[in-house]
Amino acid sequence: MVIDRMSSVGFDLDMTLADTRAGIAAVYDELALRMGVFIDSAAVVARLGPPLEWELANWLPPEEIPAAVAVFRSLYPSMAVPVTTLMPGAREAVEAVRRAGGRVIVVTGKNTLDATRTVGFLGLDVDEIAGSVFGPAKGPALATFGATAYVGDHVADIEAARAGGAASVAVATGLYPAGELHDHGADVVLGDLTEFAEWFDGWRTPAALV
Repeated sequence: MVIDRMSSVGFDLDMTLADTRAGIAAVYDELALRMGVFIDSAAVVARLGPPLEWELANWLPPEEIPAAVAVFRSLYPSMAVPVTTLMPGAREAVEAVRRAGGRVIVVTGKNTLDATRTVGFLGLDVDEIAGSVFGPAKGPALATFGATAYVGDHVADIEAARAGGAASVAVATGLYPAGELHDHGADVVLGDLTEFAEWFDGWRTPAALV
């Protein structure tokens, strides 16, 4: 296949490609038991996006966070990955990029190892995975990869797209409704990834003719 770099796309992971809520909630519940601290796992999964350390700072003093991170990551492969599911339209979105000759990168706040496990478990065909980055810090990975669009559910993903010189494609499948994603400056807002392929095919066609 000829690689069309103008069609290469970046995707966020949690609540964009993957529904990780059940698994993450289970890990946080077990972590709370082991650490002897209250963590509202329902509140945690309602705002997925930022890195693990940021979320743990809401529940633990700074000196306890490194130990909690280690416990969380030891539990994640066996507790969270097996119950992760694809978001609606996720596989079809990746396949649409592939059909166009594009490449796919996943850029996520999740650490790279667990992100790689998750993508592999879901059977998504991606070229690269960059983890432990959030907001504008995602920009260098997107720019180096040559992504012309970045798809995410969080307002910080709009900032990521800007930092990476990519079009911001927001999906209203996470914390933020469509109106807020528009207000934060997304170039395109989709209800979910079931709308991606039609948008992508129409978006890249005029670009290919320039």
